[in-house]
Amino acid sequence: MIELWHCKDARSLRATWALEELGLTYDLHLMEFPPRATSPAFLEVNPLGTVPFMRDGATEMTESCAIVHYLAVRYGMGTLAVGPDEAAFGDWLNWLYHADATLTFPQTLILRYGRFEPEDRRQPQVVEDYTQWFFSRLKLVNARLEGAEWLCAGRFTAADISVGYALFLGDILGLSAHYKPQTRAYLDRLMARDAFQRARARGTPLPV
Repeated sequence: MIELWHCKDARSLRATWALEELGLTYDLHLMEFPPRATSPAFLEVNPLGTVPFMRDGATEMTESCAIVHYLAVRYGMGTLAVGPDEAAFGDWLNWLYHADATLTFPQTLILRYGRFEPEDRRQPQVVEDYTQWFFSRLKLVNARLEGAEWLCAGRFTAADISVGYALFLGDILGLSAHYKPQTRAYLDRLMARDAFQRARARGTPLPV
C-alpha cells in the first residue's frame, strides 16, 4: 500500500493529484501546515519535517516532482509518463523539473516573507523581487501554451501536474490575475479535472 503524508494545497498536492489520476489505492495521512510544527511526531517518519513524504514498500521519497515522476513511470506508462522511445521524452523531463526548480522556488520565498513569518520579519522587497522573478520564469509556459493544449507529447501527462501545481499555487497567492490568457485557460482546464478536484478536497487549507 502506498502511503502519502500531505498538507492541503502544499507541494504534496502534486503527489495526491498523480495518485488520483492513476486511480491507485493509497493511505493518505493528512496534517496541518507546517507539519514539523503541528505534528511533531511526523519528524520520526521524515526527519526533514516536510511534505510530501511518500512510502511505497521499501521506497521512501520527499521531493514532489520526483514522486510524480516515479508514480508516472512505475504505474502510468502510456498515460502520465512519456517513454524514452518517444520524441517528447526530454521535453517531458524538462517540464517535470522546471516546475519546482524554476517556478515553485520563488513562490516559497513569497510565502515565507509575505505570509508565514511574523510581521516584524516580513520582507516586502523580497516578496516584490521574487514575484517578478516568478513572472519572468513563466515565459516558457506562456510560449508553449500559445499553440498547445498541454505542455508536451500532445496529451495530458505528469508534466502538467508538476507545472499545474505551480500555477495553482500562484492562484492562491493572488498572482494569477497577471497570467496570460492562454495560461489562465490552461490552469482552468487542469483545475476542472476530476482527479484534481478529488485531490484538492482533502485536508485543511494553507494558512495564507
